[in-house]
Amino acid sequence: MELNSPQRPFSIKLWPPSQNTRQTLVERMANNLTTKSVFTQRYGNLDKEEAQENAKRIEDVAFATANQHYEQEPDGDGGSAVQLYAKECSKLLLEVLKRGPGLNGKEEVVASDNTSAPAESVFDISKGKRAFIEPDEAEELLRPLKEPENSFTKICFSNRSFGLGAAEVAQPILSSIKHQLKDVDLSDFIAGRPEAEALDVMNIFSTALEGAALRSLNLSDNALGEKGVRAFGALLKSQNHLEELYLMNDGISEEAAQAICELIPSTEKLKVLHFHNNMTGDEGALAIAEIVKRSPSLEDFRCSSTRIGAEGGVALSNALGNCIHLRKLDLRDNMFGVEGGISLSKALTRHAELREIYLSYLNLEDDGAIAIINALKESAPYLEVLEMSGNDITAEAVPAIGACLEAKIFLAKLNLSENELKDEGAIQVSKALEGHVHLKEVDLSSNKISRAGAQQLALTVVQKANFQLLFINGNIISTEGVEELKDIFKTSLDMLGPLDENDPDGIDNDEDSDEEGGDNELESKMKSLAVN
Repeated sequence: MELNSPQRPFSIKLWPPSQNTRQTLVERMANNLTTKSVFTQRYGNLDKEEAQENAKRIEDVAFATANQHYEQEPDGDGGSAVQLYAKECSKLLLEVLKRGPGLNGKEEVVASDNTSAPAESVFDISKGKRAFIEPDEAEELLRPLKEPENSFTKICFSNRSFGLGAAEVAQPILSSIKHQLKDVDLSDFIAGRPEAEALDVMNIFSTALEGAALRSLNLSDNALGEKGVRAFGALLKSQNHLEELYLMNDGISEEAAQAICELIPSTEKLKVLHFHNNMTGDEGALAIAEIVKRSPSLEDFRCSSTRIGAEGGVALSNALGNCIHLRKLDLRDNMFGVEGGISLSKALTRHAELREIYLSYLNLEDDGAIAIINALKESAPYLEVLEMSGNDITAEAVPAIGACLEAKIFLAKLNLSENELKDEGAIQVSKALEGHVHLKEVDLSSNKISRAGAQQLALTVVQKANFQLLFINGNIISTEGVEELKDIFKTSLDMLGPLDENDPDGIDNDEDSDEEGGDNELESKMKSLAVN
């Protein structure tokens, strides 16, 4: 609301709507796409994730269209912009309803033909060959950002290396538009520069963008370390509304992680946090855990390949217990061990919205894996992706795995490769997946599976309408067994992954019986095995 001077009647500005109003509208539209109505009965309901994505996209397009209309009548009260905003939302919502479910937001929502298209909002110089930028080139490249009343809200400077001269060219330009920026991508923008120059460049960009109310910030692939993090201190300290933060492959050590925790004042709105491929370690994980603990809205957390052991794994797991809206969790390639796995299982009991979980190469062993599997069985009803490869999981965990998988009716991708599930595990997994119509991919490579287990897997997945790929390479399937697999998939060989690493002469060192005897025994097991 804006009040004019006392000499003139006051007026109420109806445009723009508050962020809270916009978010409320998104939630209302998402609800319309998922609940029973005349339209959804006719065209079908969207699932919650698809509805949310479409609703957000609809609102963004409608807002941009109405805002452009408002800018053409700056002295008005915004009433006509509000009307156009509502009209566009209704029109686009109806189009999505009629299109029906299944596209998962991949088809772009576009503004109606009778309105002006939203002005360009993304400025991206990352395309083309990776190269150093000289000052004169920077002047030319960034010229569009200097145009009066440009509408860029996202900038991407990735894949171009800024030196001191180019950074000094960029500084006043970025300062002049920072009030309108929402998304900033500065990943891989100082490659090949000496440390002293790189730190100066970071300081310049940080100062230029300080105070920008960003939604998303990407500083990945810059070998930041603690010095680099602190060089971005001015920018980080001014961020109170971040929804996405990417710090991948940045040399984030214990000290750097602590600096991030110290500098960012608020992460209450943070939905995406990615720390992939850093040297964080257990001590650094404690600092990251503090950030996670202060991020109750977190939906997508990636902390893979960060050298975190049991102590850090326990701290992160405890913090993740507060993130009840988590939809995607990626902790691959760390050393949580059994202790970390058991702690994580306790957090997972609260994650009802979880859709994807990646827990490969965590050294979980049977005890850690069983704890996690049992927790997932009782939570995450809409789970679509489960990855737990390379965790030394044996047949001991098979009953728990089978029971969990049977409950995950929306599962689309399963990866349990590089374990020791053997034929018993393959058969149990096959039985558990029999009624899963959404299943697209299964990977049980390198699990000491022989002819019987492979055959049962193949027979289970080949008949599924949406299935795409079965990986069972690196096992001990006999030559006859391989031929049987090819025959099962004879009308769809592209669904059977490569078998070049299969060892037809391989034996299970834990078994004394020959393959034929093993096959006969397993055939009897197949008749009696049940999913608990």
